[in-house]
Amino acid sequence: MISPPALVPTTVVGSHPQPGWLIDRRRLLGAVPRVRVPDAWRVAPEQLAEAQDDATLLAIADMERAGVDIISDGECRRESYSSAFATGLEGIDGSRPAMLTNATGFSVAVPRVVGRVRRSAPVERRAAQFLRAATNRPIKVTLPGPFTLSRQVANEFYDDPDELVMDYADALNAELRDLEAVGVDVLQLDEPWLRTDPGAAERIAVTAIDRAFAGIERASTAVHLCFGYAAVVGDSKPSAYPFLESLAACSADQISIEAAQPKLDLAVLDALRHKTVVLGVLDLGDTRVESAEVVAGRLRAALAHVEPERLIGAPDCGMKYVPRASACAKLASLAAGAAIVRAELAGAGA
Repeated sequence: MISPPALVPTTVVGSHPQPGWLIDRRRLLGAVPRVRVPDAWRVAPEQLAEAQDDATLLAIADMERAGVDIISDGECRRESYSSAFATGLEGIDGSRPAMLTNATGFSVAVPRVVGRVRRSAPVERRAAQFLRAATNRPIKVTLPGPFTLSRQVANEFYDDPDELVMDYADALNAELRDLEAVGVDVLQLDEPWLRTDPGAAERIAVTAIDRAFAGIERASTAVHLCFGYAAVVGDSKPSAYPFLESLAACSADQISIEAAQPKLDLAVLDALRHKTVVLGVLDLGDTRVESAEVVAGRLRAALAHVEPERLIGAPDCGMKYVPRASACAKLASLAAGAAIVRAELAGAGA
């Protein structure tokens, strides 16, 4: 396996642009899908798995060609970051969803919780095995986190909402252990909803994240926070995380945050001094491609707060809604910018 650089390696947050021949991207705009959207796929059901495999190989090749060190499968088999796992568990009815209004005012179909949430079968194992067989680079697999999962459903079963969060954590733990066993190098939980209810997050989120990661020994563990896909929420992003300092207490090795588009005050990284920081240095709200020097400058700014051994460069968020040509060029700039910084660190004797 190709080992990533010791200083300032690069990675992706998860998703990569899916080809237009595979999925109708317009069907996914407006509200991020919480349930499966079978009519969004442009390939006949009997050919869909093969087409998704082909799209995954394209995504892997794009990331490798760009020079990204730690790659994903581009989440090409998913309608969204959460839809596959959210509907793959016992106790969930995704075929008869409820309708909820999200924070941006859209009516969104969400799964209904109709029984105790359990994982009775692997959800992403086959996809992880395919990714592992297709590349000799370190690989990452992402799953929606327990707090976020609990906020994207209509709960018709649990009297105690915190019990629902913890059952999601147990289901995730079983899945994560399975993924570690097939050779995944980085296991990431996506928790964008932590910032929407800091009080509830303070009460239960760290405990749930720690339960989800319990027993993971070989793979690195990560938690990703963001302010939402730029294509969905636009420019109306806050410039601070309300839960970041509290999240530093969780067991995850890495904390992945969005910083480029919201122009995050990087002084907040001081609160993560015991974590590896996966820093968003690609603005996905702008299709224009950053130069390698712009990326290097954003990484240099982080080094005022994070040792180079604890810094990883990444896009702000998943690249699902970015045009493919722009996404590939941005990833190439990410790799080139990180290489500039590594050369500077080597010259300075870091």
